[in-house]
Amino acid sequence: MNTPTSPGAAATAPDPLRWKALAVLGLIQFIFVVDATVVNVALPRIQDDLGFSAPGLAWVVNGYTVMAAGLLLLGGRLADILGRRRMFLIAAIIFGLASAASGAASSAEMLVVSRFVQGLGEAFGVPAALGIVFVLFSEPKERMKAVGIWGGLSGIAGTLGVVLSGVLTDLASWRVLFYINVPIVLFALIVVPRLIKESRMVRDGNRFDFLGAITATLGLVSVVYALLQGVQHEWGSSEVLVPLIVGVALLIGLVGIEARSRAPLIPLWFFGDRTRAISYVAIVFTGCAFFTYVFLLTLFQQELLHFSPLQGGLANLPLGLAIGIGVGLSTGMMPKMGAKPVMVVGLIGAAVGLFLTSFISLQTSYVTGVLPGMLLFGIFFGLVTSASANTALHRVTGQESGIASAVLNVMMQIGGAIGLAGAATIALRFAAGEISEGVAPDVATASGYALAFRIAAALLLLGGLATIVFMQNMMPSFPGAAPADGAIPEQVSDDSDAPATTTPERVV
Repeated sequence: MNTPTSPGAAATAPDPLRWKALAVLGLIQFIFVVDATVVNVALPRIQDDLGFSAPGLAWVVNGYTVMAAGLLLLGGRLADILGRRRMFLIAAIIFGLASAASGAASSAEMLVVSRFVQGLGEAFGVPAALGIVFVLFSEPKERMKAVGIWGGLSGIAGTLGVVLSGVLTDLASWRVLFYINVPIVLFALIVVPRLIKESRMVRDGNRFDFLGAITATLGLVSVVYALLQGVQHEWGSSEVLVPLIVGVALLIGLVGIEARSRAPLIPLWFFGDRTRAISYVAIVFTGCAFFTYVFLLTLFQQELLHFSPLQGGLANLPLGLAIGIGVGLSTGMMPKMGAKPVMVVGLIGAAVGLFLTSFISLQTSYVTGVLPGMLLFGIFFGLVTSASANTALHRVTGQESGIASAVLNVMMQIGGAIGLAGAATIALRFAAGEISEGVAPDVATASGYALAFRIAAALLLLGGLATIVFMQNMMPSFPGAAPADGAIPEQVSDDSDAPATTTPERVV
C-alpha cells in the first residue's frame, strides 16, 4: 500500500541506514561521472584496436555526453513519477549491460552505440539517485552535508577518470575501463533494494507531459551536439549553427508548452527562485572551467611535455586529492557559515588556481609550474561543487527532487560541453594566428592553452560576483516555506523491508 504523508505532518525519525545508502548511491554516481572522462587518455589505443576514423573517435566521448545531457530532464521527471528507486535500478542495469558491451566491442560502431546506451543509463540514474539522497536526509544540517558530499564526488570522479584511463590503459587494457563497472553495478543491484525504500511524487491523475519531454530532450541534444561540433568545425559553420539554432528554438518553445501544460515536465515556478537561478549560472561556468582545465592540461602534458598515458594519469592524481580535501572542508564550513560564502570563496579561489596555471610554457616544470595551480584549483573547486549542489536545490523538497537534480546536472553537462568546444576553439584559433606570425607551433599551442585558462578563470570570477550580488545565504536552519497552492504530498511505498523514508511537501 502507498501511504502519502499529510500536509504539515511531523518528520519521522531519521532513516538509520541513510549513510550506508548514501555510500552505495555515491559509488554509482562516481562511476557515472568517471565514464564521461575515463576514455580520454585511452583514445589512441582504442583508435588503433578498432580502426576508428578521427571524426568517429570523438563520438566515443561525445555519444555518452550527448545522451546524458539530452535525457536528464526526462530521467528526472520519470524518477519523480514512476519511483526513484525503480528508475535507479533500471538505470543501473542499462549502464551495466552497456559497460559490458563497450568492453567487449569488436568494432567502432559497437563501441559508439554502447557508449550512447551508457549515457542513457546516466541520464536515468543520476537524477533518481540524487532525488533519493534528498528524500533520505530530511534534517537540514544532514541534508546540506549529504548533498555537499554528493556534489564533491562528481568533481573527484571527473578527475579520477583521467587518472584511471592512463593507469589502466598502460598497465592492462582500455577494455578494463568498462569491465570494472559491471561488478559495481551488480553490487548496487543487490544492496539498494535492502537499504532504500521506494519514493515518488503523488500525482493528480495520470497525465504526463509527453510533448514537453520530447521537446526538452530534442532541444538539449541539439544544443549539446552543436557545442561539441565546435571542437572540429568553425563556430559559423552549418555543422554548428544549424543544430544550435534548432536546439535553442526547441527550448524556447518548451517554455510555451510548459506554461500551458496541466502536468508540466518542468514547472515554470521552479526557475523563479533567485538563489537557484544564480546557482545554475555558476554551475555552467564551473563546468566550463573544469572541463577546460582537465582537457587542455591533459593535452599540454602529453603533447608538449611528452608524458606517457601512465604519467599523464598519475600527474592528475593530486587534483582529485585536492578536490577531496575541498569537499571535506566544505562539509564542515557550510553548516556554520551557510552555502553562499563557501561558494563565493570557492569560485574566487578556483579562479586564482586557473590563473596560476595560465603561466605554462614549454619550459614549465610539473612540480613548480603545474602542481601549485592544480592544488589550489582542486581545493577551491571542491568547495564550489559541494556548495553549488546545495544552492541549486534551494527550497526544493522531495516532491520535485528528481527534476531538480536533473536540472542541476544538465547545467553541469552544458557547461562541460561549452568548455570542451570553447576551450579547444580558442586555443586552436589563437595558436593558428601566432603560427601565421612566425611563432613556433609548440610555443603557439602553449600560448593558446594559457589564454583559454585565463578566460575560464574570468568566468569563475564572474560567477563569484553574481553569487555575491544576487544569491541569498542558505543556512541549514532556514525555515521551510509554505507549500504552493495545490501542492501534492509525496508517496513513500511500503514494498520492501527497508526503513521508510520521509519526504516533505513541495515548497516554492
